[in-house]
Amino acid sequence: MGAPETAKVRNVVLVGQGGVGKTSLAEAMLHLSGKTARLGGHAGTKPTLDYDAEEVKRGVSISTSIAPIDWKGARLNVLDAPCYPDFIGDAYAAMAVCETALFVVDAAEGPQPTTVKLWYAAEDLRLARAVFINRIDKENADYEATMATMRERFGMRLGAVTLPWGTGENFEGVIDIVRMKARHCEGAKQEEFDIPAEYQAEAEAARETLCELVAEADDDLMEKYLEGEPLTQEEVEGLLGKAIAQRLFVPVFVGSCTKELGVHSVMDDIVTYFPAPTDYGEMPLVDGDTLKISSDDERPVAFVFKTLNDPAQGRISFIKVLTGTLTPGLELINARTRKGERLAHLYVMCGREMTEVGRAEAGDIIVTAKIAADTGDTLSVTGKVEAAAFQFPNSQYRIAIEAENRGDEEKLYTFVERACEADPTMKIQRDEETGQTIISAVGEAQVSVLLNRLEERTKVVAKSVPIKIPYRETIRRVASAQGRHKKQTGGAGQFGDCYLRVEPLTDGRDYEFVDEVVGGHIPRALIPAVDKGVQETMKGGVIAGFPLTGIRVAVYDGSYHPVDSNEMAFRTAARIGLQKACAEASPVVLEPMENITVTIPESYAGAVMGDVSASRGRVTGMDTDARGNTVVTATVPYAELTDYATRLRSLTRGTGDFQMEPAGYEQVPHDVQERLVKEYQEARAAGNK
Repeated sequence: MGAPETAKVRNVVLVGQGGVGKTSLAEAMLHLSGKTARLGGHAGTKPTLDYDAEEVKRGVSISTSIAPIDWKGARLNVLDAPCYPDFIGDAYAAMAVCETALFVVDAAEGPQPTTVKLWYAAEDLRLARAVFINRIDKENADYEATMATMRERFGMRLGAVTLPWGTGENFEGVIDIVRMKARHCEGAKQEEFDIPAEYQAEAEAARETLCELVAEADDDLMEKYLEGEPLTQEEVEGLLGKAIAQRLFVPVFVGSCTKELGVHSVMDDIVTYFPAPTDYGEMPLVDGDTLKISSDDERPVAFVFKTLNDPAQGRISFIKVLTGTLTPGLELINARTRKGERLAHLYVMCGREMTEVGRAEAGDIIVTAKIAADTGDTLSVTGKVEAAAFQFPNSQYRIAIEAENRGDEEKLYTFVERACEADPTMKIQRDEETGQTIISAVGEAQVSVLLNRLEERTKVVAKSVPIKIPYRETIRRVASAQGRHKKQTGGAGQFGDCYLRVEPLTDGRDYEFVDEVVGGHIPRALIPAVDKGVQETMKGGVIAGFPLTGIRVAVYDGSYHPVDSNEMAFRTAARIGLQKACAEASPVVLEPMENITVTIPESYAGAVMGDVSASRGRVTGMDTDARGNTVVTATVPYAELTDYATRLRSLTRGTGDFQMEPAGYEQVPHDVQERLVKEYQEARAAGNK
């Protein structure tokens, strides 16, 4: 498999709702092109692309696979992207390096929520788009209804390039609207016929729609068409590629991947009409400039759009060549780290199989092994070219993880940290306050796969546990108390005595200490010990074990013993005094609040606002965005949001999205405070505090 010229490369990402047959379409392309001997993943055969153990077990794609296909003199780099919600980050990364997004839609179900979300993501990336309506051979397939729904959701620029020749069990092939022929395929064998009479009117109407849409790509031909003069076959075919590249026309294909009917038409039209890398435009850079994908620019620039840690091959980097030519042994500089990266070997990857190649031209997609670059890094000769970060879904699902064996915590952290470097949709952090290791991800299944791989590859067994909420304590009024510590055990004893006054701070500060002692009742050298004792006590709270905050403490009197008084004695006295004073100062528990912005279709607004109210939150606003979605803003206790990513997905059938940011602390309701105090007291009684 030699390196293709830039003009002969077609980079296409398969996206759509999980389970609609994206991988089946890629497998059919591989088989029909002769790349594989049998149709993978069908009738008991192993899939070529979903090879990972977790993919096999779950029956869904969880990582982007590449199907490099040589077809009629061109190279089709087909990227099979996972679109199950928890692994959808790979789809965003794959779209960022492709010129066309080919959406796969089920002929019975129509476009589902994930398809809609990815459609707008492709629109934001200014990708050319196409649709393959799969499973037209299903009993309940409805081509007309599916087309109507897609036009309603995605606009009227969709037009059929193939129509179904029968549906359900009567599906025989497709009607090619571009060439106005009927096609029937039996495996790799393809036959063309005249369009059957019963489909002639439908085909002519589809042809009229196609001509109407593609004519907009050329002003002169548009004028000719509007004046009633028909477009020639050459003119239609010449306009088709322009219209797709300019996003004026969205071609819609139809077929059945398992029967391999209609797939030939998809591959033929990708090669003939879909945009090459040089037709797509430019890669945005961090400095606001752009880099045109070009084979004429001899300076090699490569963009790492995905990394994975393979147990057999080690670290593998998926690369798109933006300019110039990559060759084995080439050393480039990473714009982020400013360090050199040597590309020892270059490979074309098909599923798990890696085939070494001697070079890679601009526009092509290849892989290399054992470089340190992370996802999103740019490599160039100077190290001064840096592509802008691409969009990822929100990683708002947060959970704590811990190793079953405490001695394995470091191994756990190291493994997960490396996994997060490879997958920007995951983040890991240690919460110093709660002592927990926190994972941020897109969803629960993503964390489950991570922990399964951790056990498989390192033998470290870990589990997810609820996140501990970082509550706080404070006081609501002024109070005073004496803290007195006296201990005599023979020889020098301990004596500390201080009078403390506590009052709430209302200026947003956490703590202020004031020395009001006069007359030398406490020696000046021991005043810092009182301050230290107060701060040590504040860390453990006074009623429920949470840090004390927003408090001014004044030491205004006390006494000392010239022999027995020391720093330790006054620290202990301060602890006693603070606890007694705060007990009289109306102590309360505070909880962290979050401002959330939830974007959902209008039909789900009521359910979301009802959930906010049920979660002790308050809606602060409601608006409509540019795409007609409802945007709800609210303030909600963080304790009610730890599972919100999962809850919102359920409430909105996967169509909702949200962002959240800290909004300070507020007093918890009385019943919540009683529960927290009781839990703390029970833990202390059990010796756990």
